[in-house]
Parts: sequence; C-alpha cells; structure tokens
Amino acid sequence: MKLELIKTFIEYHVSMSRLVWDSIGHLTEEQFLADDAYSRGSIRNLMIHLASTDRRWLAGLKNEADLGHLRFGDYPTREIARQVFENVAKEMTEYVSTLSEDELGQKANDMPWARGEILLHLVNHGTDHRSTVLQRLHEFGAPTFDQDFILWLGGRG
Repeated sequence: MKLELIKTFIEYHVSMSRLVWDSIGHLTEEQFLADDAYSRGSIRNLMIHLASTDRRWLAGLKNEADLGHLRFGDYPTREIARQVFENVAKEMTEYVSTLSEDELGQKANDMPWARGEILLHLVNHGTDHRSTVLQRLHEFGAPTFDQDFILWLGGRG
C-alpha cells in the first residue's frame, strides 16, 4: 500500500467529519439528541460511535489495550461530543504521520488485517455513518454537503 494514499484518505476522513460537526452546530441540543430508529439512534450516538470505533481500532493498531466503547450518555452536549471527536482525530492524524510504508503493510499484535487495511476500513465506516447523519441534518434543515472523495480531493489545493 502507498503510505501517502492512506494519509490522504485519513485526512479526508477527518476533514469530512469536521464538516459534519460544523453542520451539527446548526442544530439545537434537542435535535442533536433526538432518537431515530435507524442505526445507532440520535446524531449524537452516531458521532460518538464513529469516534469510539476510530479510538478502539487506533489503540489496537498501536498495540495498546482495548479501550472499550464510549458510552453515549457521557456526551450530553454537542460541545462535549465534538471534543471527543477532536481528540481522536488528533491522535489518528499523529499516528498515521509516524507510520512507515513497512508498518502500513504489517499487522499489529492481535489484529487480523494489515494496518493500512484497517485504516481504510475506518475511512469507509466513517463515510457510511456520515451519510446517515447528513440525511438527518437535511431533515432538520441544517446545511449539508457532498462528501465524495474525488470532489474533496479536487478542492484541497
């Protein structure tokens, strides 16, 4: 795998998630916490699930102990929930910046796939759940956007 491509995809993942958080800022706290029967429930739950998943896989990639799932109720406001995202995003960006091409192709301890494959999974997982959040944001009248990778890539420069 090409390390620069993985770094670009992680940059995309973090960038798109930040844009979703910016749109979430247009919601009321009630809308942020409103339950939905699909997937994880509320927008808060989906966004905490994303941060939690990234955090857990990242710990495994670093050969650290599993941190367990974040509990949705521990993040009652948009501000508190966004902060956990920002902390995980910073940690992920820093981790990817330290990887070598060789490490990218290797499995971490107790991991069934190579680091690069897991990082691509996190990007794909994020795209899936951000799509659900974007639909809900649209329903609430918050601004939304297209999260196509190729469009993001074209707008980077």
